[in-house]
Amino acid sequence: MTRKRLLAAIAVAASAAGLLGAVVTAEAAAPSLSAAFTQSSVWDSGYGGKYTLTNLGDANSTQWTVEFDLPAGTAVTTSWSSVLTRAGQHYKVTNAGFNGTVKPGGSASFGFNTSGPGLPTGCTINGSPCGGGAPTTTTAPTTTTTSKPPATTTTVPSGDVVDVGTAAELQAALAAVTPGQTIRLAAGTYRGSFVATKPGTAAAPITVTGPSTAVLINDGPSGEAPSCPAPTAGWDSGYGFWLYGAPYWQLKGFTVQESKKGIVADNSHHTVIEGVRVHKIDEEAVHFRRSSADSVIRDSTISHTGLVQAGYGEGVYLGSANSNWACHGNSGGVDRSDRIQVLNNHIGPYVAAEAIDVKEGTVDGVIRGNTFDGQGVSGQNSADSWVDVKGSGYVIEGNTGTFASPGTFANGYETHNPGTTPSFPNGCGNVWRDNKSDLGGVGQYAIKITSTSKCSERPNVVYASNTVSRAVNGLTNIPVTP
Repeated sequence: MTRKRLLAAIAVAASAAGLLGAVVTAEAAAPSLSAAFTQSSVWDSGYGGKYTLTNLGDANSTQWTVEFDLPAGTAVTTSWSSVLTRAGQHYKVTNAGFNGTVKPGGSASFGFNTSGPGLPTGCTINGSPCGGGAPTTTTAPTTTTTSKPPATTTTVPSGDVVDVGTAAELQAALAAVTPGQTIRLAAGTYRGSFVATKPGTAAAPITVTGPSTAVLINDGPSGEAPSCPAPTAGWDSGYGFWLYGAPYWQLKGFTVQESKKGIVADNSHHTVIEGVRVHKIDEEAVHFRRSSADSVIRDSTISHTGLVQAGYGEGVYLGSANSNWACHGNSGGVDRSDRIQVLNNHIGPYVAAEAIDVKEGTVDGVIRGNTFDGQGVSGQNSADSWVDVKGSGYVIEGNTGTFASPGTFANGYETHNPGTTPSFPNGCGNVWRDNKSDLGGVGQYAIKITSTSKCSERPNVVYASNTVSRAVNGLTNIPVTP
């Protein structure tokens, strides 16, 4: 007999005995959550873990909290689909905004990576035992620091393709990747914190590739941030994809959205970003930072940035302001994200700050063949142009820019000279040629050079091959070079 029919029979009998009210009270609908732990992968220095929550009750569970302990020598390094806090070796995990409600018979999950082999103990969910007995594992647990995991959980040989289809699988692949490997994303949504810290090499770069329908979303940030951004246990940066100390990576084809920042490269030179889409971002879309020199972004699409911090909603951000060099300067105190190429991208509309912000201290980059749609530029934090060049020695050529309302728009391209000295000529020695600018009847100049005196030893050059339409004042405020 089914549970429904059994209850109906009990209710009929109880009614005959005058006890129906007591039975109904005893069977009042309520949620009942359990949580089961599994290891999704294991490697020499840690593992990927996952808790699956199941509602065995008769009503929706609208929120959940899982708590557990890890033994000394093991710590959570990254987590996803949850908000995680830590007190010593005790971890408290609460639901993210999207997975708090668990329907009867339904399930939710969250995951994490660790450094160290120790498994969780003392699990509770909403204050009650998680149930299901001792944690189960999908692979043999590591019992000593010298034992080797099974072949199915070790890193794949160099040059092989690792196919992933879930956030947990992507996390594990990033943690275990070796030079020459390709991580291939299946179509779908990947929610979590995706951090790459393993370097590739010039001869064997590491690639992450997928279709545009493979979408990375980071619901962070969460936890207590360190004084300078660095992967830290218990803290989720909120970045959609974060390269940290990971040179020679190639990111191709997939989409990043709904994150605090889109793609961030820190101390990750020779990064290649190709054919990606980055949109619906709280702050900037793509940031080359902490001397991530000799990198490229090409054939990519960026829009709808600065949704929370409009003044920090740049499309592509090269380097760091000198006020941030204490954190992001690792080459003589300067963020030397030099020689970066920005090629054939479509940036805008509704990029709230500059399409490209070139920071002081960077040199010798190339900005070529891009399309800038200035609609929606906010004007906040002096963001009122397609490109603001504070670096030196850049070649800006063959780009097409347009502006249409709404937005705050002053000039197509601008230069500024923060911290300029005779030995450090910021905002100088840049060259514009073959650019087409439509200022929408609002912009003053296609190319506005802020100062000529500060660049007397290394002047900026605007060639006559640049063209402009619907400008208030004209092509540029300095003499044109034939």
